[in-house]
Formats: sequence, structure tokens, C-alpha cells
Amino acid sequence: MGGKDVVHMKQLNNSNVQPTEVQKLLQQVADERFSDNKSRHSIADPAEISGKLKDGRDEPWKVDVALAAAVRPSIRSHSSNEEIISISVRKGGIVSIGQHHNEWLSTIPQSPDAISMLFVPITSLLSSVPGQGFLCHAVNLYLRYKPPIDDLRQFLEFQLPRQWAPLYDDLPLGFGPRYKRNKSSSLQFSFWGPKLYVNTIKVDTGYRPVTGIGLFLEGRKSDHLAIRLQHLSNLPQILIISHDHGFEPIDESVDKAYYEPVKWKMFSHVCTAPVLYNNDESVGFVTKAWLDVKLMKRKKVLFLRLGFSTLASATIRRSEWDGPSSTLRKSGFFSALISTRLTKELHHVIQNEKPTEDSIKSTLVYNGESGTEAPVPTKAPKMLSFVNTKEIVRGPEDTPGYWVVTGAKLYIECGKISIKTKYSLLTIC
Repeated sequence: MGGKDVVHMKQLNNSNVQPTEVQKLLQQVADERFSDNKSRHSIADPAEISGKLKDGRDEPWKVDVALAAAVRPSIRSHSSNEEIISISVRKGGIVSIGQHHNEWLSTIPQSPDAISMLFVPITSLLSSVPGQGFLCHAVNLYLRYKPPIDDLRQFLEFQLPRQWAPLYDDLPLGFGPRYKRNKSSSLQFSFWGPKLYVNTIKVDTGYRPVTGIGLFLEGRKSDHLAIRLQHLSNLPQILIISHDHGFEPIDESVDKAYYEPVKWKMFSHVCTAPVLYNNDESVGFVTKAWLDVKLMKRKKVLFLRLGFSTLASATIRRSEWDGPSSTLRKSGFFSALISTRLTKELHHVIQNEKPTEDSIKSTLVYNGESGTEAPVPTKAPKMLSFVNTKEIVRGPEDTPGYWVVTGAKLYIECGKISIKTKYSLLTIC
């Protein structure tokens, strides 16, 4: 805060005056303006604001009000064609007509002005506030994602670290009893084609809301289909779990129209029926998921199973389906960490794409550290032509930033087993 009196010299591009001459002229104008000798120079009156031309004639500045002319910058031309002009600007203090520099200096304490500004984060003002770390984090989240004010509380409650289950470190390397081939849990899509074995182990998040789902291939030969869940690292405090339900469907009640073949009708099918929590008395969100294979009329059918946790008092405000056919944000960095059996082509794309900040936020994190990058096979797994391994995730950048998974379904797209997810916004009563 204070005052500033500055002289600028402007030279047009078509001017032939040498820089040394311009520098001398600037020094001369500054000496006249800031000299202690009042008779040498002061702010010109309205008839002299434009200064004198090189030939000595006066050129009035076309301003009717004298006071306005005094406040505005003083412009003087120093050549006949106005190729060199000086602009004098005063900021702060009390400016009047015919006022000398020293006279103006004495008025600055009466009317100071902002002459320079430095913008700092608002969180820097909270250094002495208890719990300022959490408060700064909340402010930064709001400034970055700008959620609606009405949704701010729920938005902040859901901004917890996210991780995937199973973690990469928990994935076996393709040996042991888990990978003993079970003929009953396998799919085949052509007579001579390879079998796709299905991992039927339940993935449990421990009552924590799911924010993303993905299919992936694991095992030594990348011929085991499995499912993984992205979930919050903790349960938001505003969510109070009332019951936990494992989904035990009656497959005979599913309309046979939902059974779709992956390739040929005489071989394995996929049940594309939506898996939802159907209870009008409470709201459920997904906390478990697993795959299952059933023999239905001499054909093997792949089913998606979900487990739900219910809330004591909540309603669903809005729901929508999201899947590979829609515009998705791909968690590219995580794709390099998942299974030990990813395609070389996919890995090539990931390595050449610079991960965005949003992508990094959705990566696999355990104890604050990301997993170790998985080895890449020398050739693409055969089963990748039958499975869509794109991840479906939503985070704080998806307004209003607190979507949870309340349902999902398998479906066939371009001959590949894919998954769609139903996201919902919960209103806590």
C-alpha cells in the first residue's frame, strides 16, 4: 500500500530513433517530472496533457473535465508523427491539476492505494488454526473440484484414499491350489477354442463403498477371469451400516432372454440381467462381488454376483449406468499394475500416455505407496479377445463427486464380456 509515480516511454515499431536516444529522452522526462525545482515541470493542465509536439505547437487532450484530465495518465508526444510518446501515471495519493511530484508525495498518507499485489493460497491464513491440515485439505478439494455448495458435506466425506481389492501384492503368481483348473468353472466359446477359467472367489471390501469395477485376466497363461473392486479406504462417517447382505439369487427366475452367447449359441453364455438391491424399505450399495458359473440346460452360463450393505436412513437421489460404451475416464496407470498378464499392446499405450492427475488419483495405493509394476507378457493373451478389461471408475472429478456403485451387470459388446456399473447419489436422512 502506498503511492507510485511512473514514467513510461513508448516507441512505435516504425520509429527509426536509436535506443540510446530514447533512453536519453526518458531520462530527461524523468528529471523534469521528479526534479525538486517546481518551475521545471509539473503535471500539465488539461490543455497540455498531450504535451508539446516536436515543432513546439500545443495539442490539447480532448477531455472536457479538468479534474478527470488530472487523474488520467499524462501523455506527451516527442515527435511530429507521434512515434515516441511518454506516459506518466500516478497511483495513490491525491492528484490535482498542476501538482508537482513533491506535493503529491505529501498526500499519499491521506489516500494510499494498492500498488502491488501478491496472491497466496487462502489456506496460508490458517497456519495457527487447530486441525489446519484437514481444513486446508478440504479447502483445496473445494477449490479444485468446485462441487455444489449443497453437496459440499457429502463431497468432503467421500474424499478418502481409494484402493483396489484385491491388491496387486495379494495376487498369486499363477501357482497353487487357487489355480487348479476346475472344469465346472470354465467357459468355452468354440469347439476347438481355448477355455476361459473363472475365478469364483469373493472380493470383499469390508463394508466400504465401491467406486469402481473392472474385469481382468490372471494366471500363468492369462486364462483366468476375475473381478476387482475400487473402494474407499474407510467408511465415511455419515454412512451408518444397518445390515450386510450377501446376494443369493434364484437363477431359475431369470428370464432366459438375458442369457447371451459370447460367440456361438451352442457354447457358453453370459447372464446379462442387472444385479440390483431390490428392497424398497432400505438402500443398499455394493461391498462384495464375485463371478459364478452355472450349468443351465447343458450350457454353461457366467453370472455376476454382488453383495450389498444397507443404510439405516438414506434415499437414492439419482442413478445412472456407466460402462465401456460410454465416455469413460480410464485409469491408465493402474492398468500397468493389475494382473501379471496384460497385453503388450495395452502396456505400450499406457507407457506412451502421460498419466493425468485424475488418473494418478485412481491408481492402486497401499499404505500410501503404489504397487510394483507388473511384468508384461511377450505376446497378447488369447483370452483378451473375449474379455473387455477397461476399468469403470468415478471419483471427485465426476460432479458432484460422491458416486457409489449400487448395481452392475455383465453384457456382450463386440464379442467381448464386458461390465456396466450403476452409480447412485445417496441422500442421508
